[in-house]
Amino acid sequence: MADGVAMKVRVTLRRSLIGHTQTQRRTAWALGLRRIGAARVHTLTPALRGALRKVEHLVAVEEVADGEHR
Repeated sequence: MADGVAMKVRVTLRRSLIGHTQTQRRTAWALGLRRIGAARVHTLTPALRGALRKVEHLVAVEEVADGEHR
């Protein structure tokens, strides 16, 4: 977080949740990812970093420019 500004990231579900553990499915659901290709913008916090680490093999994460939400 540069200069006290909260960094935003876009999280996109890239792989199916079929065959993965229940905790990984619930983590993806909690991130707002319901189907492959679904994307949500989140503020990067320590809790979010932990959730992303749990499902890092299923999602793509990219930094979002200020004001960009799609």
